[in-house]
Formats: sequence, C-alpha cells, structure tokens
Amino acid sequence: MRPALHFMVGTVRRTVVLGIVLLAGARPALAALPLDQVRLPPGFRIDVLTEDVPGARGMAMSPSGTLFVGSRSEGKVYAVTDALGSRPRVRIVATGLRLPVGVAWRDGSLYASSVSKIVRIDNVEANLDKPRAPTVVSDRFPTDGHHGWKFIAFGPDGYLYVPVGAPCNICEPDENRYANIMKMKPDGSDLQVVARGVRNSVGFDWHPATHELWFTDNGRDRMGDDVPDDELNRATAPGQHFGYPYCHAGTVPDPEYGSKRSCSEFVPPVARLGAHVAALGMRFYTGTQFPAAYRNNIFIAEHGSWDRSEPSGYRVVRVTLDEAGKAVRQEVFAQGWLRGGKAWGRPVDVLVAPDGSLLVSDDLAGAVYRIRYQP
Repeated sequence: MRPALHFMVGTVRRTVVLGIVLLAGARPALAALPLDQVRLPPGFRIDVLTEDVPGARGMAMSPSGTLFVGSRSEGKVYAVTDALGSRPRVRIVATGLRLPVGVAWRDGSLYASSVSKIVRIDNVEANLDKPRAPTVVSDRFPTDGHHGWKFIAFGPDGYLYVPVGAPCNICEPDENRYANIMKMKPDGSDLQVVARGVRNSVGFDWHPATHELWFTDNGRDRMGDDVPDDELNRATAPGQHFGYPYCHAGTVPDPEYGSKRSCSEFVPPVARLGAHVAALGMRFYTGTQFPAAYRNNIFIAEHGSWDRSEPSGYRVVRVTLDEAGKAVRQEVFAQGWLRGGKAWGRPVDVLVAPDGSLLVSDDLAGAVYRIRYQP
C-alpha cells in the first residue's frame, strides 16, 4: 500500500490514502483536491478554506468576517462564518435565484445578482440560520441567459456596479441595454451606463489611489485558438466605449462588424491577457501580508478555455503596474488546476481578506482557497 500523504489544509489535518480523504469526525470523501499540484512563488502556501460551496463564484466579506459566496450552478447564495478561523461553517442564505453569481455587502445587507434583477437580504448576519426573504432592488435588467450572470460590487462613489453582457457570441445589440457596465444607487434608482462596448465583464475593481474603474472582459469566440485576447481595461471617464462588437483587444477588427467602425475610435485595453483564458474576477492587492512588491498589483482569476484545442487559463495571474498606472508586466501567480489537459478546478474570483491573504473561489471544485505568504 502507498504511504499516506499528509498536508495542512486550513486548520484541519487531512490524510489522503489511495484518493480517499479522511477527516476526523467526518465521513470519507472521494477525490481529494490535489493542492500539492498548485504551484506558487516561493514563500506562499495555499489551503482549502471550504469545499462545501457548490458552483462557488463571486465573493464578498462583511466587516465582521462572514464570507458570502454566489453560485452559478444551484441558484443559491452561501455564507461562511469564521471563514478565516478554525471552524468555518457554511450556510445557505438564499435559494431559487437565477444564476446568483454576484454578491456585494453594504450597511448590514447582502446584495445578490439574479440575471434580470438585483435583490437585497437585510440583517442577514443576525439571521443566518433563518434568513429573510430577498427584497427586489431592481428588475430592470434583460432576461437573456447568454452572458446574463452578473458580478456586482459597490464602488467608491457608493453606487452598485452591474455589468450586462452581450446576449450572444457576436452581435450588434443596443449598447445602452447590453454589452456594458451600469451603476445604480443602493435603492435601485439612477441607473446609468458607465462603460459601453464591453462584451462580458465578470470582474472589476477600483484603483486604490485614483479610484478609477478597472475590469476584465472576455473576448469573442470562433476566431481561432489565438485570437482575440481577453482584456484588462481601465475606465478614465464615464461612458467610454471599449470596442465590442467592432474591435477586439484594441487592434483586431471583427470579421462581421469591423468594417462599420475603426479600432482607433475605441479605448484600447491596458493589457492583453491571452485568447480564451476566460479572465473573470480581479482585485487590486491592498493587503500588507504579501511582500511590498505586491502592493496595488492586480490579481486575475482565469477560469480557463472551453473551446480551444490546447486549453489555456485555469490559473491566477498577477499584473504589475507602474506609478502612472500602466501595466508593465504579467506573470503567473498560481497554476496547477489543469493536469494533463484536464481541469480539476477553475478559479473564478479573488478577494483580499482582512489579514492580507488572498481568497480564490473555484466553481468546478465547489471550493474557496486561501493563499498566504509564510516564508
């Protein structure tokens, strides 16, 4: 018999024998997550925070430390209490929502996305065992399922930012209705377009110093393995246009719509991230646990390709900026979720925890990981 492999995952010691995970006081679970395959820079370690969040997508954390996680697969929203402690506990705080991938926290209430609407759960932390029914904040968004799921977050201006993806791979939709990023007040009023020509953004954040909006955008399909790149974009003014469906990655005219408008008319990306990597969640690193060189860098979760002959993505990348906010370097920060051309995990969102560790959600494994710097 092979010797057991021991490793520390969170604060629970796990013993892996012939692919079976044994947990003290728990029933055996098959197919342990092979975290030993995840490669990180020297001094970093990765642990499982929880693997009880099916379809884990967007994340938000309350000031008291409850981690909320949206889901794409089961219509549920989850809460993880004692998320950074020794006894994380997962509860379901909403059900029956349509693709509630996005969550955001404000003034004691949890906001969640549901394709055509945004809902709010009030006083949620005081009622985790019996949460209140969600209140509809706004139902003014399209019902289209194609790119209809929504990452959401509150900006420094107090507005809730809500993306609306294109209802297709490539088409020419109403740019005031689709393929944009919008924002609204917490009560759903004053809905307005912030950025146009955005095919499908599933992650954004604001620069810690300038408060400018930065966001990822997924490039179109069916143009080959290597074209076009996914994008990292920077909005320097309201209402800017980022090219879709006429131009991709700043310089690639669309074969169907590119003749209508020139690429020079649009805001180019600050970084091209690679074709079909499915760049989703992104955050500026504002913690102090990682080395100083990581401060204000961008971490991006690459969910991974679905139609590329050689899979790409399935990793977390780091983008370094200079003092002017220009992206000067990209490098892989965490990889190993893809083994032999097959994925056992798919990173979705990243979140900087209060202690400076980096949380990563994984909808394929139904897990949330915690990456720490412990040289």
